[in-house]
Amino acid sequence: MTVVPYKQQTGSKKEQVAQMFDKISKRYDFLNHFLSLGIDIFWRKKAIKLLKSQAPRHILDIATGTGDFAIQAMSLNPEQIVGIDISQGMLEIGRQKVVEKGLQKQIDLQLGDSENLEFNDNNFDAVIVSFGVRNFQNLNRGLKEMYRVLKPKGTVVVLEFSKPQQFPFKQVYGWYFTQILPRIGRMVSNDESAYRYLPESVKHFPSGQGFVEELKAVGFNNCICKTVTFGISSIYLARK
Repeated sequence: MTVVPYKQQTGSKKEQVAQMFDKISKRYDFLNHFLSLGIDIFWRKKAIKLLKSQAPRHILDIATGTGDFAIQAMSLNPEQIVGIDISQGMLEIGRQKVVEKGLQKQIDLQLGDSENLEFNDNNFDAVIVSFGVRNFQNLNRGLKEMYRVLKPKGTVVVLEFSKPQQFPFKQVYGWYFTQILPRIGRMVSNDESAYRYLPESVKHFPSGQGFVEELKAVGFNNCICKTVTFGISSIYLARK
């Protein structure tokens, strides 16, 4: 099933996702931190730490958005990070943050399509994605592209929402995610569809072992899934 933000429109998922993020870009960071109570910052730090032993020099951040994951990856002291996203609005916010932090020489944020990467084969030591694979129009194609541009023995780290399974957290989380989050998102961002799309897209995403199998299907090995915060999110680690 293809989940799209604006069901009344006829555009592709890719087009609708770009439109959605353009619309909410100015409030995206605030809502991200507010709605997650700031836990999303901890998740990104934990995910990036998994790359520390690899010491990657060149990193690709797919669906970089406003650049938070790329900026966090600077803790690995890489030579360069390239971030790509389909939303120009999100990239503009990200570029402002990069300039404010004086990281223009290390981080390059570009408009780009995760399913048609404009990079050579075997180009990056690591590929990272934070809350982005769920928005791919064609998940298999996007994962194949990640595999293609990654160097042999390179590592991919994916941070994505998942579905808690334990009672009573499963029930409380489900209520918050489907009833409270969309209302707050609508009030702050003026786009109700964006924050109704979020829980719906998580519901239909093959999280946990399902996503591990998707990674294996395109050639990744040593695939690991680590759940965080009672299973609200998962961190996936895989090698080429």
